Amino acid sequence: MNNSQSTHQPLIDSDTKIAIIGGGVAGSTIALRFAELGIDTTLIEKGTSLVNGPPFCHLHAGGNLYREISEQQCLTLLEQSIDTAKVYPHSVNYRPTIIALPKTDRGEVADFLPRLKKLSERYAELVEEDLSNKVLGDPEKYFLLFERNTLERLRQRELPTQANSNEDWLVAFAQQVDLDKLKFPVLLVQEYGWSAFRLAAIATLAIEKLPRCHLELNSQVVNIKQLHHAEKWRVTYKDGQKGCQSEADFDYIINACGFKSGEIDDMLQAKRQRMVEFKAAYVAHWPQCKGLWPEVVFYGERGTPNGMAQLTPYQDGYFQLHGMTQDITLFEQGLVASGEQSAQPILSERFIKKIDQQWPSKLVNDRTLGSIEHLAQYITNFSQASVAAKPMFGAQQIPGDDATLRAADVSFYGKHYARTEIVKASSALAAADAILQNLLEVGLVSAVQLGQYLDCHYFPVTLACTEAEVTEKAILFARQREYPEALAKNFM
Repeated sequence: MNNSQSTHQPLIDSDTKIAIIGGGVAGSTIALRFAELGIDTTLIEKGTSLVNGPPFCHLHAGGNLYREISEQQCLTLLEQSIDTAKVYPHSVNYRPTIIALPKTDRGEVADFLPRLKKLSERYAELVEEDLSNKVLGDPEKYFLLFERNTLERLRQRELPTQANSNEDWLVAFAQQVDLDKLKFPVLLVQEYGWSAFRLAAIATLAIEKLPRCHLELNSQVVNIKQLHHAEKWRVTYKDGQKGCQSEADFDYIINACGFKSGEIDDMLQAKRQRMVEFKAAYVAHWPQCKGLWPEVVFYGERGTPNGMAQLTPYQDGYFQLHGMTQDITLFEQGLVASGEQSAQPILSERFIKKIDQQWPSKLVNDRTLGSIEHLAQYITNFSQASVAAKPMFGAQQIPGDDATLRAADVSFYGKHYARTEIVKASSALAAADAILQNLLEVGLVSAVQLGQYLDCHYFPVTLACTEAEVTEKAILFARQREYPEALAKNFM
């Protein structure tokens, strides 16, 4: 037992046993939330490591990349992102996002201002309530507007090597982007980057140090049976490497299986309507790029050839790319819904092959080069970029029947079963909080023992992870998953 284990003081002394099925961002976060408190938690993951699902690349601190969602969803995402940044600071890439509106777009920049003002006001309120919420910079500078004459002036500046002001983030953008194609002003918003590799590293390091968290990797649940003489579940899972089966009894099950959540629902005959969407992001290398790059989003109409183009920077000239067109991030027949007979939406076999096996090399090249070309219509020199790795991809679940839903967290079936149904990774903590509240309501944890930590996040072991060990482990995961190490490094 290492030092961290021996000195960790659990708040809860209880015989309650929780099973979490699925070690993605939701399952890992819930496992940490519960085990830090002292709740006996078993995390069952069929893969070889944690947080290895659909790609995510930024905190949605206000939902500004989604103009179609409601104002309430944006406010929810803002609060969830602040909580996430506080718990996982070493996984955040602290750089802003530029949002630009092409002249081809039907919208106007003025359309976004009322919502941005409300987000800015809410952020200021949260900081006033608790100074630790100030993780997105100065509330007065949550969003800034830059007119064309300012960008023309910034074009003349030397490229800064580090950001001492918000303007420093616009110099490379002003020099490289075809400003004639944009409407003005452009927006700079404090929506930061978020590294999946670094989050996987933190979750793994912390779980290894928590004595009340039991991690079962390479393990797939094959059966769940309710024990009628007690309000318990018997879970049978198979070790994919050893081929042997194990059984264990739990008081409460959390389904955190992401796009395969319906398979667990079907085992329990728990009906649920949901959708699943297959998506991909692409990895490009632009070694000729110079200067500081923020994330850059060029708005567009989803599903059309002019769909949104998104450039996410990493170290050493590597970029993650999205293009909301059918030839890049989106796929024909990539969005499917569940039916009457099953809670599991059925993706086409061609998508399952990509998830479980590998992509055809021609498709990797065609779609990555297509995404480079999509960005190059605004950043001419980006055409110099090349294919750097296989795509980052996966299937995203969306509960219900609203394909535009982005702020969601959890649903319950019966007394001792919960499903995490997050669409955005930053909603994972909210899911953990909602399930903890449910454990209280069904009598599996005590309000007296929980005290203030029902509403206050308690993550001493997680927060003790150091920058150096997070980077080392994240780079190891990047190598194992065959991606450039740059995607795992701290951005600044």
